[in-house]
Amino acid sequence: MLLIDTHAHLYYDDMYNNLEEVLSDAKLNHVKKIICIGTDLDTSLKSVKIAEKNENVFATVGIHPHDSKDVPNDYLMQLEKLSSSKKVVAVGEIGIDNFRNHSPIDVQKKVMVEQMELAYKLNLPIVFHNRDADNEIFDILSNHPFHKALSHCFSSNLDFAKKLISQRIKISFSGNVTFKNATNTKTVESISLEDFMLETDCPFLAPHPYRGSKNEPKYVLTIAEKVAEIRGETLEKIALSSTKNAKEFFNI
Repeated sequence: MLLIDTHAHLYYDDMYNNLEEVLSDAKLNHVKKIICIGTDLDTSLKSVKIAEKNENVFATVGIHPHDSKDVPNDYLMQLEKLSSSKKVVAVGEIGIDNFRNHSPIDVQKKVMVEQMELAYKLNLPIVFHNRDADNEIFDILSNHPFHKALSHCFSSNLDFAKKLISQRIKISFSGNVTFKNATNTKTVESISLEDFMLETDCPFLAPHPYRGSKNEPKYVLTIAEKVAEIRGETLEKIALSSTKNAKEFFNI
């Protein structure tokens, strides 16, 4: 069995300082490939360096909506330079966040669109963050071209999932599918096996029963088990389909 963690932040000290052990534990739990996600220029560089040192780790480069207000004038040039690494498989984590509002909404939108344009130019997929921003996200995706797009840590409803899927956009489920108050169970249950992947978003969002502790890539297995339970399918079937989708999406 093979699983892929499509969204991990491996550069945080509590994981980076024990990275060999973290990757080993992931492998023991069938997680053989990991996508390390950049959220600003510094973490994008760190993601690339981690990926270049570890055969089964890949990287994305991008500016998170929280950090969009702080981008330097040449940030797109810097992202493009980082993208020259063969281990870079997408532009992300880009997007809109109306929950925290760390950056003004007009700045978030501008920086998301600019990064979409860069990804399109570089023939790379995008990985996007959406928190309380379904309408804004869909408007941007509908009006700007992209090659492939992935909705990270999906937590909206089934109707919105169907809207995204109608635009050939993939969905990623994280540890929040295991929570008692999960809002995305109907989506997990209803969409096609071809339309979703799995992720941890580590070190955040540890799945139940590890909630409140540090999340790690190894817990993709726990998430896969819950998805299988919700859908009434075997773990092997979920692993096979989600891994196939991730390999094709990220070209790994």
